[in-house]
Amino acid sequence: MSRVVEQIQAEMVSNVLKIVVTVGDQIGPGDTVVILESMKMEIPVVCESGGVITEIAVHEGEVIQEGDLIAVIDSDQVAEPLVP
Repeated sequence: MSRVVEQIQAEMVSNVLKIVVTVGDQIGPGDTVVILESMKMEIPVVCESGGVITEIAVHEGEVIQEGDLIAVIDSDQVAEPLVP
């Protein structure tokens, strides 16, 4: 069986205002991954499927172009449960 991986890409030229997640975070559908800024507007970039963040390809303050990779999410991977 092949892995299900979601690659989140920039839809426009923008500035990476804030990275909300870190590698290893478990996120769900609709969770915000990063917040971009373009033309003085803040644009949340959300995950479509959910899974574990395996890569963050941008840095806060970086200017990114349309089509640039922002993050990779492995939908097959399950995060380790937190032990109290």
